[in-house]
Amino acid sequence: MTSPRGSLDVEDLLKIVLVLVVVWIALEILEAVIGVLGGLLGLAPPLIGAVIVVLVVLWLLDKI
Repeated sequence: MTSPRGSLDVEDLLKIVLVLVVVWIALEILEAVIGVLGGLLGLAPPLIGAVIVVLVVLWLLDKI
């Protein structure tokens, strides 16, 4: 028997990545609001995550 390796489509993989990045950004925002380690991490990681989310959404909507 052969296993169906690599059976995920690119869109499904990108949706998984999109959900993970949205969760990551939500945790970063929550952390900044609460104030725990907000000053130490800075604003760069949430901005990078937001850029990734925008690019993936645009790609899924065929705008890129």
